[in-house]
Amino acid sequence: MIRSKSTKVIDFLIALVCFLVVLICLLPMVNILARSFSSPFAIVNRQVSFWPVNFTSESYLYVFKDPSFSRSMVWTGILTAICTAFSLVMTILCAFPLTYDALKGRKVFNTLIIFTMYFSAGTIPNYILMKNLGLLNNPLVLILPNCLSVFNMIILRSFFFSVPDSLKESAEIDGANPFTVLIRIYLPLSAPVLATLALFYAVGRWNGFSDALLYLTKPEFHPIQLKLYNIINNLSYIEIATLEGIAGGAPQASDGMKAASVMFATLPILIVYPWLQRYFIKGVTIGAVKG
Repeated sequence: MIRSKSTKVIDFLIALVCFLVVLICLLPMVNILARSFSSPFAIVNRQVSFWPVNFTSESYLYVFKDPSFSRSMVWTGILTAICTAFSLVMTILCAFPLTYDALKGRKVFNTLIIFTMYFSAGTIPNYILMKNLGLLNNPLVLILPNCLSVFNMIILRSFFFSVPDSLKESAEIDGANPFTVLIRIYLPLSAPVLATLALFYAVGRWNGFSDALLYLTKPEFHPIQLKLYNIINNLSYIEIATLEGIAGGAPQASDGMKAASVMFATLPILIVYPWLQRYFIKGVTIGAVKG
């Protein structure tokens, strides 16, 4: 296909716009990184933009010296792995049966499942439900209530619909039951979409905050985001006391510690992206109209 000069210019402009959008989205993260390595006086004098001023690692030393922060990081990693695996299993078990035309009540099940996307009970009824189920101050409250995303289930179901029926029919002729068809045929073909959904579930659990804040009071079960919330609140109190002359220390010294805490909590989940990047683009376009 011969491309005209105008087409090449348009492609270049689109690529340039995309690059600028990505750059703008990254600027806040670069600023936080620079603040985490800058001295408190440089931060309070607003000398820090996108490069550290008076380079120091004291903020990170403060974070690393806090054993509860490291413990919360490990706990969140374990929790994320468990939630991701459990959520994928639940999503597969929900999506695969809905691909069978012979399933009785399939339309009813689809309607009930999609209904939950638009309507929910609310915070107070959910809290009462968790209390009646005995899940308050129980780590299972971070796993069970959000183990299935209807949106992710629809993505996986759409992919299952795209698998040729001939593959399933040939396996059934050879005597394969539905579980064998799922494990031997559908799951091996679903690596891109499963990797994408795993990324969605992992990021959602890693960034989970509200459920732990509402249902957990035991510090040992606090995920990293709630721990980060508590640290920032405590540092804000110290900062207010410092500015009012109640406590000693450099003014707004906590800003660097806040930035270091944010970077420390964000970096692990960012490392996951390069490993799943080759599956991500293909997985998110599952079910799209193809020309």
